[in-house]
Amino acid sequence: MEREILFTGIGGQGVQLAAQVLARAATLEERFVLFFGVYEGMMRGGSTESTLVIADAPIESPPIVSRAWSAIALHSQFFASVDAKLRAESWVLRNSTLAEIDATSVPYRVFDVPATEIAAQLGTPQAVSMVMLGAYCGLTEAVQKDSLCRAMSDALPSYRRQHSASNTKAIEAGFDAVPHRASPFWEASRELRP
Repeated sequence: MEREILFTGIGGQGVQLAAQVLARAATLEERFVLFFGVYEGMMRGGSTESTLVIADAPIESPPIVSRAWSAIALHSQFFASVDAKLRAESWVLRNSTLAEIDATSVPYRVFDVPATEIAAQLGTPQAVSMVMLGAYCGLTEAVQKDSLCRAMSDALPSYRRQHSASNTKAIEAGFDAVPHRASPFWEASRELRP
């Protein structure tokens, strides 16, 4: 079984880090992973997207997919390109503080997480992507929370290691902010097709 996750947001929100952390966590759990990040030439304010494919067998999908099982939207400014790739049965985890997606007019399911508000309440407004990642794993059980926290700590460069504890709290807060297993990642029901 292969599952595709699209990440989208604005440069500086941690989109690339979030995708990398989930990829590392999946490899810790001995899953097969394909990760591809795309971003504009500016560090902050431009479009940033990542595609991640996680599987329980060798991956057949290319690193750029035409259809996806799910998406994580940190902001809606560049969401249109992701929206075009979502299947009717897909679902989207939306940072409801910043991502404006009309859930009534789309063929997929939208889960709201006020990630910006949660991160601000924790005193770490820069940890929005970690809140969303925790929520994603709470919803899907794509990986276990412990694997996610370990992968996050491993992914941080040495000059950012001081954020490990606050990022762990953000992951845990996101995990607790959603209904668990609302959309199981590894459930072997029917396969979604493009």
